[in-house]
Amino acid sequence: SNTSLPLAPQDKEKQSRRLILLIVFIALLLDNMLLTVVVPIIPSYLYSVDDEAAQSVQNHSMSPLSPSGTFQSIVSLYDNTTHLTGLSPQMSTASPMTPAPTSVTPPQNKSDCPKADDQLLNENVKVGLLFASKATVQLITNPFIGPLTNRIGYQIPMFAGFCIMFVSTLMFAFSSSYTLLFLARSLQGVGSSCSSVAGMGMLASVYSDDEERGNAIGIALGGLAMGVLVGPPFGSVMYEFVGKTAPFLILAVLAVLDGGEFINLCSLSFQKGTSLITLMKDPYILIAAGSICFANMAIAMLEPALPIWMMETMCPRKWQLGVAFVPASISYLIGTNIFAVLAHKMGRWLCSLIGMLLVGISIICVPLAKDIYGLIVPNFGVGFAIGMVDSSMMPIMGYLVDLRHVSVYGSVYAIADVAFCMGFAFGPSAGGVIARSIGFPWLMTIIGVVDILFAPLCFLLRNPPANEEKMLRPQLMMSQMLPLGVKSNN
Repeated sequence: SNTSLPLAPQDKEKQSRRLILLIVFIALLLDNMLLTVVVPIIPSYLYSVDDEAAQSVQNHSMSPLSPSGTFQSIVSLYDNTTHLTGLSPQMSTASPMTPAPTSVTPPQNKSDCPKADDQLLNENVKVGLLFASKATVQLITNPFIGPLTNRIGYQIPMFAGFCIMFVSTLMFAFSSSYTLLFLARSLQGVGSSCSSVAGMGMLASVYSDDEERGNAIGIALGGLAMGVLVGPPFGSVMYEFVGKTAPFLILAVLAVLDGGEFINLCSLSFQKGTSLITLMKDPYILIAAGSICFANMAIAMLEPALPIWMMETMCPRKWQLGVAFVPASISYLIGTNIFAVLAHKMGRWLCSLIGMLLVGISIICVPLAKDIYGLIVPNFGVGFAIGMVDSSMMPIMGYLVDLRHVSVYGSVYAIADVAFCMGFAFGPSAGGVIARSIGFPWLMTIIGVVDILFAPLCFLLRNPPANEEKMLRPQLMMSQMLPLGVKSNN
């Protein structure tokens, strides 16, 4: 007969775990595509909007029309000359019978290389604050999402993340003002908090073995890397050749499809975990979180500042603003996949230490580039090094909970996501101000030195001590299970 045999419980468990891994992979892919697709679009789009507004104001101020829109004329009784008031001194010296132009339009800069004026420098701050808004909101939301997953499970927050991502993506597609774009970016932070914390906690729960968990998290981070890889070139190409709306509509459709697939997930059982405050007092968890924060802060500072610096110094095409990030994205994908397995063998602490040093050195070398081709090597180094850190520290967060606390992972991955968001909140906002004040090269030097100085702290994660209470708990359970009259050898 052709009837298929029912799956054994072990096979069903494997199939369920693979489905969960696929859903989390796609969720991180879409979230980070939305995170990075705006990188080449927003600086150029806001500059064009502000430039059009400035030209409109300038044209209006140079027009012979008064604010009320009527001519104010003074007719001389001695000759037939009519003087128009409200004109610039240069125009008022025109010959008596020369007709005044209805408007004066200065030549506009139509090239892809805008002048390095105050308007362009001010874009650093506006773009930095807009980019940082997502991470700031996510930073505020994470401490609530982590404990919430311990109480109600991972499914509801995960599905809520898909819904919020869909709404945020549509807002990006149809918003034309800075305020609405800012709200869309902030709303994305709530959705990202739900999907990333719930997704990583779900993976840590279903993959209990430390090595398997590291491999699964490495695959999930591959989705993050794919999103970071595809986002900037996808956004820049679609923006130049199709329009601003198109890339966001495509992402909205994908979010709906993945959210529909997620509904089929089976339910998981949970136990009460260690409180968020207790985990935040653990120095080893803080070191791991610090590594995630400062490594990702480097790319977070680079994302808003690099396109503007390129517009000042390299005269790039619009599509090149996004393509400049491709080496970092490819190398991040390579790094997360290689070190998801290799870090477990060589020591995750050593992998993270080397990665932090490499991030610092590579980011300092970025301003040395003279053209877009000069950005390939340093950007490749930055992405590869951050991949080393993320693929090492994400699994070690789960390992530290297993070793020192109750093995429930919502809160600890909320802390990991808080660390990630601190980098992406402080990085763009402070980076924009620093880039405007002392320049892009000094900005890269500062964050590079910070990463290099933090690197030695990873050595403390080499052999973290276990919690004594947790070590005694299995022995107490065994002693309670012994039958009466039997004494333990201990």
